[in-house]
Amino acid sequence: MRLYHGSNVEVHKPSLRLSRKKTDFGKGFYTTTSAEQAEHWTSIKIDRAKTGRRVVSVFEIDDALLTNPNLKIREFHGPDEAWLNFVVDSRKGVKHDYDLVFGPVANDKVFTVVNLYESGVIDAPTAIAQLKAYKTYNQLSFHTDRVIGALKFVESYEVQQQ
Repeated sequence: MRLYHGSNVEVHKPSLRLSRKKTDFGKGFYTTTSAEQAEHWTSIKIDRAKTGRRVVSVFEIDDALLTNPNLKIREFHGPDEAWLNFVVDSRKGVKHDYDLVFGPVANDKVFTVVNLYESGVIDAPTAIAQLKAYKTYNQLSFHTDRVIGALKFVESYEVQQQ
């Protein structure tokens, strides 16, 4: 499987050391199967860091990793209540013990709905109905050193400013 990571720097060797804690699936190294989504993330990373280049690093993993019975894997098949609560908990800093987490990414529009749900403005069924109306991308996040080593760097490319 080919995976993409958007950043403000080229990443040859992923590390959990630099990961942010309060993100969709918690502290981890985030990738996506969508080059378009990774390219979008390059701008977000530059905005946060105020420096760098818009770089997508490309990795490959063996597909068997996603079904390895020796790993603890959490997979979400869409924006449902379990996913919504997992994202809210992760953004609050609640830790989990998964090696890998796979599911939808909370993009800008989705993030707004998640915030409304988290603050109690809307309930879970309303949030889920709204989330299903938006196009979502996926993310596969690596949360332990034993799985992050499975990422094999292929190449990187710079994204031109739009």
